[in-house]
Amino acid sequence: MEDKRTEQYRQELKKFVMSHTEDVLKNPRSFIRYPFIDPGSVYDGNVWDWDTYWSVYGFLNLADSYEDPSVKPRIIEHAQGNIRNFFDHQLEDGYIPMMIEVADWPEPYLNMRHKEGKIMNMHKPFLCSQMCLISDYTGDYSWTEEFLPGAAKYFDCYDHYYFHENSGLYVWQDDIMIGMDNDPATFGRPPFSTANIYLNSFMCVELEAGAKLYRQFGKEEEAKKLLGKRDALITAIQQECWDKRDRFFYSVDVDIKTRKYDWFHQGLGVFWKTLPIKIRVWSGFIPMYAGIATKEQAADMVKHIFDPDTFGSDFGLTTLSKDEKMFDLSVTNNPSNWLGPIWLVANYVVFRGLLNYGYRMEAEIMYKRTMRLLGDDLEKTGSLHEYYNPFNGEPVMNGGFINWNILALNMADELEGKKPMCLQSSYEK
Repeated sequence: MEDKRTEQYRQELKKFVMSHTEDVLKNPRSFIRYPFIDPGSVYDGNVWDWDTYWSVYGFLNLADSYEDPSVKPRIIEHAQGNIRNFFDHQLEDGYIPMMIEVADWPEPYLNMRHKEGKIMNMHKPFLCSQMCLISDYTGDYSWTEEFLPGAAKYFDCYDHYYFHENSGLYVWQDDIMIGMDNDPATFGRPPFSTANIYLNSFMCVELEAGAKLYRQFGKEEEAKKLLGKRDALITAIQQECWDKRDRFFYSVDVDIKTRKYDWFHQGLGVFWKTLPIKIRVWSGFIPMYAGIATKEQAADMVKHIFDPDTFGSDFGLTTLSKDEKMFDLSVTNNPSNWLGPIWLVANYVVFRGLLNYGYRMEAEIMYKRTMRLLGDDLEKTGSLHEYYNPFNGEPVMNGGFINWNILALNMADELEGKKPMCLQSSYEK
């Protein structure tokens, strides 16, 4: 009976998404010069970095299902347009903004601030990944060649502004637009002090995607350079972010140094590179999605996913462990609330990580809980929302949100054997 209900929800969700596809395929406007995909809801007219990646991830999975033959090429056009828009606003030092918004000013706000000397966070590590995603689907990488110089500058910009050499990890400048707006590991903390496990895990995948792009055009040396950086980053994540006692991946504080004063602290100084920020956030599971966790580490982390005292929910998993003092379900936007509510992108990333490591039964549970959440929402409200209450499944805010909610359909297809659309780093599992 449960399986029948799940399948019903699947079909209802698929019908809803396909009937609302045109709502998020947007034409050029203001200084956004190419077609693009927005998340829907209150984000109408904005081009976001990881949001566009997940939208494309979901829509390309559906692209062959539309009866109207014009929809598929439009999805591809708008997906490529996402990339063109971001490179269209790349600055000379390689900086690319996280978001391009429709506004009265002449260029993206983040670019204006960057030009003023304020180092803002830049496009999250999903740019090359989205180019590979689109190209793998179409079987054509030729359109990406013009962006290779920009991609090189993009990686160089990350290394110049955000790479912490002592730890070997990447850091956020601050908590502005980091994807998980109020992640306690970064939110409200000093600038350039947090090497977030989210940023570093996805960067492993991005470096591999960049290498794949280079190899399409015979640029083997450039590819090897990126893969070398990826391998070094994986080593740093294992050394600095994996907590042997808690058996969990944490973000870490890199603002570590011996602070001398007069004749004090002349003896043994600080020799450790980081301090763990011991707050259990859903991003601790991303190394399983990225394929950089060991089998033993994955086995330890899986225990938390369904634990009702930590992350377990009848609708997926909470974005912050329930036993953290920051756990909170307040209705908030700017920042959006990642202190416990259910977000579909977290459900999918964890689902994919479970399948990567052979936890099929657990992945099926995650899928069924996710489909129940969205199915109930569709039946009650006729729409989808941005995030949800983990205790009763009620939507919290922003109806009309499409974006990564589509990923529930990817879950269904992948359980049936369809190959995942993502690139994944290959750590020794």
